[in-house]
Amino acid sequence: MTTSVGIIVGSKSDLKIAEKAAERLGQLGIGYEITVCSAHRSPEKVREYAKGAESQGLKVIIAGAGLSAALPGVVASYTTLPVIGLPIAAGSLGGVDSLYSIVQMPRGVPVATVGINNPENAAILAAQILALSDKTVKENLVDFRTTIAQ
Repeated sequence: MTTSVGIIVGSKSDLKIAEKAAERLGQLGIGYEITVCSAHRSPEKVREYAKGAESQGLKVIIAGAGLSAALPGVVASYTTLPVIGLPIAAGSLGGVDSLYSIVQMPRGVPVATVGINNPENAAILAAQILALSDKTVKENLVDFRTTIAQ
């Protein structure tokens, strides 16, 4: 299985959420990688990750972040790959701050956004994007959607 989706989160505490996205991607037959890298604590590493993502074979990036949630926007600023922002509930605002930070990107740097702590939808959206050019992913996605509709 080729790695098509990069999942990046800002801290090790976000790995539980990332692993749920990874599980759904695996169920849909999609290869993935998980990286922990902070937009604030290691911005150069984030830049290198985003700039090199396409050459590494990635087609979609899921970027999960809590609090100020800069990571999805920073990643999107360095790549033309689709970036899916995954707001993570952290701190006193329960993820609302993350949601607003991710969804309010400036014109020209879009980040698709799913609900707070909803890694499954991030994975499904990534699958929908990949299904546009991958027949196997499309078939797996159709099977999945049929199963949840029952």
